[in-house]
Parts: sequence; C-alpha cells; structure tokens
Amino acid sequence: MTVTTAPLERLKKRADFLAAAKGFACARGAVLAQVRHRNDATDAIRVGFTATRRIGGAVVRNRAKRRLREAARLAFPELARPGCDYVLIARSGVAARPWPRLLDDVKSALIRLAADLGAPPSVASPAASSGEASPLP
Repeated sequence: MTVTTAPLERLKKRADFLAAAKGFACARGAVLAQVRHRNDATDAIRVGFTATRRIGGAVVRNRAKRRLREAARLAFPELARPGCDYVLIARSGVAARPWPRLLDDVKSALIRLAADLGAPPSVASPAASSGEASPLP
C-alpha cells in the first residue's frame, strides 16, 4: 500500500519551534508532540526534534533525536496533516525505550493531535459530498 503525502521538511529556526509550542501538545510515553497549523499556501509537513540536557548527556540526546527522526519518517506519511508544523520532544527514557513502544507513542500522539486540530479538510460529510444542502434544525 502506497501512501502519497506532502513532502516532509525539517524545522530549523527557533521562531518555528516557539510557534509550535503555542499550538496543541500531547504527551505519550517518552514523547511530547506539539503541532500548529501554519495557515499558508504550502502543503509541506515540517517537523523539528529536540532533547534537553535533563534526559542525559550529548550521546543520550543525540541517540534520542535519531530515534525520533526514524519514528517520524515511518509514522508521519500516514498520520501527519499537510500544512502543519510538528515538534517532537524527547522525554526521559526515550533512548532506552523499546522500539515498538516508541513508535506507538509517536503514532498515538499524532492521532490525538489530529483530533485536536479537527477533521482533515479532505473529509466531508455525506450531505456535502452529494451536493445537497443539509437541513436546518
């Protein structure tokens, strides 16, 4: 099964990370995910990764970010919404967490954030897709 989606780009500027922090957030297991809709004309999905010194030294932080990048590469094409900025923040234990559980943490956080953002724009009600007006209450 092939999933076609918007291109995945990286967040690099501090202002983008701070803007995403003002959006919705969801903590699942060893991952904290933040999202905000950009409201621009592009459909690109942008994602950033961060790990603070609280989770460990440089080796542990880099391992955590590598694992989050791989989880995002696998989960984002099917679960992320186009036109949004995501930030994945490593929490304590992310470097040692079993891979299937870490992947489930990222996927469940993305599902929750999609629910917070609302239904995707491509999903329409049956009345709207048939061209009929819905009755007023």
